[in-house]
Amino acid sequence: MKHLLKIILQISLPFVLGFGILWWMYRATDWHEFMQCVTHDMNWGWMLLSLAFGILPQMARAWRWRMALAPLGEHARRTSCTDAIFMSYAASLVIPRVGEVTRCGTLKKCDGISFTKSLGTVVTERLVDSLLMLIFTGVAFLSQLPKFLEFLCKTGTNLNDILHRFTGTGYIVTLICICAAVIATLVAVRRFAVFKKGRDMLHEVWEGVLSLRKVHNLPLYLFYSLLIWVGYFLHFYIAFFCFDFTTSLSVGAAFLIFCVGTFAVLVPTPNGAGPWHFAVKTMLVLYGVAEPQAVMFALVVHTIQTALVVLLGAFGWARVNYRKKLS
Repeated sequence: MKHLLKIILQISLPFVLGFGILWWMYRATDWHEFMQCVTHDMNWGWMLLSLAFGILPQMARAWRWRMALAPLGEHARRTSCTDAIFMSYAASLVIPRVGEVTRCGTLKKCDGISFTKSLGTVVTERLVDSLLMLIFTGVAFLSQLPKFLEFLCKTGTNLNDILHRFTGTGYIVTLICICAAVIATLVAVRRFAVFKKGRDMLHEVWEGVLSLRKVHNLPLYLFYSLLIWVGYFLHFYIAFFCFDFTTSLSVGAAFLIFCVGTFAVLVPTPNGAGPWHFAVKTMLVLYGVAEPQAVMFALVVHTIQTALVVLLGAFGWARVNYRKKLS
């Protein structure tokens, strides 16, 4: 009973948090205006191009993963890695952070790859990605700070005025998101500590972590790592050209908003729903976009990007099952 309650809470709490924030942000939304924006005001040509770059990071992640597994004597098929990645992203929509386990399990099922070794390579991936994200965010903040201050001076905007517009509820939402991210991190650390009790399993996981030293083509591995983040950014940035009110924003501004949104996704909600919307909307407003338009941008872009994740996950699942029937 206790275990069942734990599972229910793990699934329900992220949804409650995410959709609670979404309800607060969009409770007064004119849904007719939303449909008007999607069907008439938005440039679908740019959006389709954006979706193409949404597929690229998942493909690059699969190629990189396959490279990391090879030195461990685990030779996975390229299609199996790709399908596992597609399914992992979709699975994380249901239970945040479950994607890592899902993709390792899928690869074991498809190609007999050691679960613990593949999990070790995933840990390495996360370390590399986190380091790159910290570097990108630092560069984005440092490059945008002078321009941001210049923007405030030109418009005569005072930071106190901006903070005044950030309502009490906004501060509460921010605090909740930070607390949720901290709790999720502590839970992950605790799980890993429990997992470490199995020495044999720990050895294999550690072997996977150290696989980066044995990668045959380290420059290519790093290239794939950069390609993942370039793809993520273009997936987001190209969507700016879909709307008149974001077209004029600079690449630097878009990159900073992208970085802030990426950190918001650390809050354990389905695909960052809620915290991501709040972060992106807030940053767009700081760059001079009207709040109703900023709110609309976040909703439209996130909804379409999430739909892409679902479609790719369904495609990966269908292809895995099709190959299983043929074998």
